[in-house]
Amino acid sequence: MTAVPLKADLTSADLAEIRQSVLGAADPLGVAADLAHAVEAGRLADPDDAGAALVLAAEIAESRTKHDAALRYVERALDAYGKRDDSEVGAARALRARILFRTGRADEAMAELEPLRPLLTQYPDAAAYVSVALAVGGRNRLAEEWLTAAVQESLADREAAEPTSAEDAGLLFFLLQQRHRIRHSLGLRHDSHDVLAERLETKLANANAAATAGLADDLLFWPRSEFDALVAQWPPLAEVYGATWDEHRARLERELVRLAGVGRTDLALLPGSVDGLTAAAGSGDPADPESRAAYANRLAAGAEQIKWPPERNAPCWCGSGAKYKKCCLPRSRA
Repeated sequence: MTAVPLKADLTSADLAEIRQSVLGAADPLGVAADLAHAVEAGRLADPDDAGAALVLAAEIAESRTKHDAALRYVERALDAYGKRDDSEVGAARALRARILFRTGRADEAMAELEPLRPLLTQYPDAAAYVSVALAVGGRNRLAEEWLTAAVQESLADREAAEPTSAEDAGLLFFLLQQRHRIRHSLGLRHDSHDVLAERLETKLANANAAATAGLADDLLFWPRSEFDALVAQWPPLAEVYGATWDEHRARLERELVRLAGVGRTDLALLPGSVDGLTAAAGSGDPADPESRAAYANRLAAGAEQIKWPPERNAPCWCGSGAKYKKCCLPRSRA
């Protein structure tokens, strides 16, 4: 049985949908081949998606133990990425190492992974994809050593007291979590870093419970037309949500990044409307903090939410039509 041919001009949103659905496809290997052909034939809406499409093809082939094909795809992906040096490329290189381990080429796999060690203290997800690659190669002990060194480096760089919360720990929190899980799988006795990981996880769970119980309007998102109407009707709310729509989106992206950085999961934006806020306020003042918080709670209990984060190459959550990586993702660093 052959795969259903992919449409022309594949977008980043199409790639994200394929990633979600491909395991249920009648012929996932056919999908992988079609993805590779789409790159070769120039059938991507954005040529910058070539690396992501080929990585997806490699992952599909790997999942079906077609390691030679997976290796070809991931090597083409790395060629497509060119001189880029970021987390997305690091994940692709870790995938290549993983496939090399599966084909018995352990020395080459380690040569691929060793340069990725510095990423452990730069990107939160690096601890996961490097650790997984080492685990596939039967090197959990080495993963534990690398993560221990990264934790110690991160603690030394703080030049301050031990973190007291997941938010305070930042990227260190992810390193502690990954290290703690690997040590548990190895059956190692707890040390001071394990104790810190558990303490931060407990505090995070308590903080999440408190935040869920008393949700404020921090994640209320006003689409462009609604934002303009909101600040026109209640000018003081420009100080709450931003003086411009660009500032509004930047504030939300920074808050979402902050929440993710302390381990919050299932994050979503709550798209609001002036009519909805007015109706929720009833006889009260819609611009009042209590009214806005009550409106946010109502939206949080409903189905109309925007899950965050989207894939880097997927359409941005703000509805601009641009890719996330070129729209609101950079705003978190603005």
